[in-house]
Amino acid sequence: MSNHKELQEEIKKRRTFAIISHPDAGKTTLTEKLLFLGGQIRSTGTVKSRKSSKYATSDWMEIEKQRGISVTSSVMNFNYKGHTINILDTPGHEDFSEDTYRTLLAVDSVVMIIDAAKGVESQTKKLFKVVSEHGIPIFTFINKMDRQGREPLELLEEIEEVLGIESYPMNWPIGIGQSFQGVYDRHQKAVEFYDTEGDNKQAIQISDLDDPVLKEKAGEDLVNQLQEDVMLLDEAGATYSEEALQSGKQTPVFFGSAISSFGVPTFLNHFLDLAPSPASRESSEGEVKPDEETFSGFIFKIQANMNPAHRDRVAFLRIVSGTFEKGMEAWLERTGKSLKLSQGQLFFASSRGNVEKAYPGDIVGLYDSGTYQIGDTLVGSKNVYSFGALPTFPPEHFAKVRAQKAMKQKHFYKGVQQLSEEGAIQVYRTAHWDEIVIGVVGRLQFEIFEYRMKGEYNVDIQFDTMPHQHARWIETDNPEDKVDSVRNMLVYDQLKRPVLLFQNDFALRWFQDKNPDIPLRESR
Repeated sequence: MSNHKELQEEIKKRRTFAIISHPDAGKTTLTEKLLFLGGQIRSTGTVKSRKSSKYATSDWMEIEKQRGISVTSSVMNFNYKGHTINILDTPGHEDFSEDTYRTLLAVDSVVMIIDAAKGVESQTKKLFKVVSEHGIPIFTFINKMDRQGREPLELLEEIEEVLGIESYPMNWPIGIGQSFQGVYDRHQKAVEFYDTEGDNKQAIQISDLDDPVLKEKAGEDLVNQLQEDVMLLDEAGATYSEEALQSGKQTPVFFGSAISSFGVPTFLNHFLDLAPSPASRESSEGEVKPDEETFSGFIFKIQANMNPAHRDRVAFLRIVSGTFEKGMEAWLERTGKSLKLSQGQLFFASSRGNVEKAYPGDIVGLYDSGTYQIGDTLVGSKNVYSFGALPTFPPEHFAKVRAQKAMKQKHFYKGVQQLSEEGAIQVYRTAHWDEIVIGVVGRLQFEIFEYRMKGEYNVDIQFDTMPHQHARWIETDNPEDKVDSVRNMLVYDQLKRPVLLFQNDFALRWFQDKNPDIPLRESR
């Protein structure tokens, strides 16, 4: 097989996606069921309950084990039915970080999980906003159908109204909660019956919705309701459009129950058929297609100390084009220097395996001694180009921080510098006293910062949380004159650019009304 043909085959096989949801909607459970189907774990149900000491497969940082949540986005790679699947895990707790948002820029599609009882929740909205701004195809899994929830039509309406995306149900539930009997697959004209006993959940092919087998198993009332619903969907619902799906304007919707694994295998099969393989990406030299011979990729995340036994830092590289080969030479666009990529790793949650070859869509971990920065582009030839800087997202929580002991000052600054390069925190200095202020997207990042400063740099931290909620980069010659000491505060970012911190929405609006000619930006 020629190299180019091999590359094309490998690209066709790949599906790289992230799962987004609000906490407790079932993201970890669904991830585990997918890993189970891919033969990666032998049993499911290792999600940590409050009382048990078992941990979800994708949580590896000590703080995550203590709290039973996934804090840092990890990557899982497995094969299933001739496809190579890369799932990027996004933290699912209240306090996610900027890392979560950036991870979404390294995938080709997204799976959104919605709790049937709660509908679209606040965190899902935040993540969805990033996905939709970049036109990424999105698939929806409505979870927990075996519990009492809201009417399916009401859930579809909410997806359309709250998220502004058209929905197309690929399957339709027969009953909900206690009366939940299964789902009707609109494409395959088949019914999958919900069976809590045993794992033999084969779908039954039916000729039409009047099929006597259906009435016998599900009962007349539920079948009548199903017929009415399906007729309504066929007449008044959206028509399925491949083009609308690929541009992120329509989401195929699947109903199921991740905990009992019901609906998960059929969801995965449909997903593999419909989800895009790795796409082209815009660069400073125009479009870069995945099957181009020259290797290229970009760093979207840096994670220090993934392995407590070794002081290591890993840069996560998303491959855009060509073939990654162990030991190959590549050029870093930012410096123009060449590097030997000797120790690439593919990930499975907490374990990693050395990689000989990887292809577009794959995520490779590169050992990093401080060479890489988030947003760096790597190219396999001297003719470098750039995929552009990854956006920064405005922090929502701020605190002044300092080392408790003056003797630890040097370690303190080193830790702050490293964690900011990793993208876990944004660092500012106050205008007059040169105090360090850190800004984070989610409040839990403060805890992680404190925990890691102690564990990795042996520095105890003093925190003074601040009442500010918004950071805006300001473009004006004399920023000092714009500070009204009560509602806003002037700080400088690491490149010495002025940033105003505002206490609340009111303070931000007040400033904009008084200074309509001064542009404020959400990212640098």
